[in-house]
Amino acid sequence: MDGTSDGAGLQLHDKLAGPIKNIIDKRRADLAPMLQGGAAQAALRDDECVRKVATFCYPLLPVLVRLAVKEPVFVSFVLNNREKVLGPLTVQ
Repeated sequence: MDGTSDGAGLQLHDKLAGPIKNIIDKRRADLAPMLQGGAAQAALRDDECVRKVATFCYPLLPVLVRLAVKEPVFVSFVLNNREKVLGPLTVQ
């Protein structure tokens, strides 16, 4: 069962979209170098690179979001939605 293709996936996206955007806006200087291993778009296709960024971002989420969404689910969400979530970091 794919959690991102049903109503639960939409709820997860709604819960995480705002906090992730805030983290990206506030920590752009810290996050951008993680995606600059060569071309930024190539870094987005690298699962290990995206996993590193997601693992860095998870502790920065609000406590209530971290209580509702555990780290493996968050990392999986970021991996599955990397273009939407991390795409803004690749734009100068």
